[in-house]
Amino acid sequence: MDHLFTVDGQKATLISRTGLAAENLLERQHLQEWVIAHPQVLGESVLVITAEYDRWADTDGVPARDRLDVLGLDATGRLVVVELKRGTADRDVHLQAITYAALVSRFDLDTLAHAHREFLARRGQDLATGACKQRLLDHVEGEWSPELLQRPRQVIIAADFPKQVTHSVVWLSEMGLDIDLIQVGLWRVEGHLVAGFTKVYPTPEVEEFTLTPARVEGEAAAKKLQERSRSRNAVHVLVGAGLLPDGTKLRMTPRHGVTEAIRSDIHSWVADDTSRATATWANNTAKPLVWGTDGASYSPTGLANHIFTSVTGRTADGIQGTTWWDVDTDHVPADVDPEEWATLAGIDLTGLARQLSGTRKDWTGLHTLLAAVPAGRWTTYGDVATVIDSHAVPIGRHLGTCGQCPSPWRVLTAAGRVSSGFQWPDASRTDTAADILNSEGVRFDGDTADPDQRLREDALRQLLDG
Repeated sequence: MDHLFTVDGQKATLISRTGLAAENLLERQHLQEWVIAHPQVLGESVLVITAEYDRWADTDGVPARDRLDVLGLDATGRLVVVELKRGTADRDVHLQAITYAALVSRFDLDTLAHAHREFLARRGQDLATGACKQRLLDHVEGEWSPELLQRPRQVIIAADFPKQVTHSVVWLSEMGLDIDLIQVGLWRVEGHLVAGFTKVYPTPEVEEFTLTPARVEGEAAAKKLQERSRSRNAVHVLVGAGLLPDGTKLRMTPRHGVTEAIRSDIHSWVADDTSRATATWANNTAKPLVWGTDGASYSPTGLANHIFTSVTGRTADGIQGTTWWDVDTDHVPADVDPEEWATLAGIDLTGLARQLSGTRKDWTGLHTLLAAVPAGRWTTYGDVATVIDSHAVPIGRHLGTCGQCPSPWRVLTAAGRVSSGFQWPDASRTDTAADILNSEGVRFDGDTADPDQRLREDALRQLLDG
């Protein structure tokens, strides 16, 4: 972040930048504590395992002097090695990070659990080693993978980076190491200090075209990481968009990562107990599937791996579990329009997430659009969804619960009918959507609104732009 301003209408005032050293803020007591308290600066879904770790020893048992600033674990099962500098990074800071990555790459689950227990104990939390181990296992989507532990991701946080570091990191990344450079900035705003963390490398474009671990062809660990990341990202998109209500029924169709012969064996295994092919959705980014067989919660990939192993007796490798689960559209949630719900048929969780990528639960655009729809006109859930980059199902659910939506009765199904799932946020209301539409001048043929009074996608966009 190069420039920060305070704004008042058309006036923008530049805020002077300061630094940690200038404000007498220290690396360990301050910067490190910020990162531990807010591990999202290290990436999505990072659990801090330990900090200031120095329990190294050489082959003769002699303790080493090196101290690892922060060690984390992300939801894909990779360790995250963090090196902190409150000022400009040293010219060899990347070599320090690589050294720590090499050291922790030999850690196993027991070592990490003990380190996490000691870390929590130093911070006043008493948690048994077994509970710490389970905490680490629960944080990882899918099965625990020693192969992924051997591929730590490195994060270097500093106020600035010399060119020797940035050039080296770019080359190391192209050679297969995952290294993030994050710049920490500090500003004084109206008597308060404001800290900002900006990822300067890799940029999203570089990540997409250069750094994805899948570029290492034929490497099993990289393939496993890629599939886990895709599944985890799909779950986050679906939960963030609010597409599937809690309790949504899902059906299993084994797709990715299995041969036709194994797929046939799974179908035979399911025939003995049909609950094996069912799950219920919960809006939980870690473990959103409740399996019909045992009632336990799983990630999509974790459950797919469990089923694969149950049938074959082998450990699954690189299954993308979100491709295995489809919405059971025969079971329609009470607050959802059946016609819109039917559009989800035959699309797995990955496909749904792909349609919704970029969607968030920010309904400001929806409220603005509905306020612009005039009396005497109507539109559809699908057209509204297209204009605001959402999906008809979460829009319908939101209209039934939001007391702030302007004129929700002006949104109908694609057939021009009031949705059978339509409900007022105020349960005491006795009038119907059709009653209000009639009073506003919308003509009906039976229960179908006049199509000539419909505002389609292009007209809605004009209303939003105008």
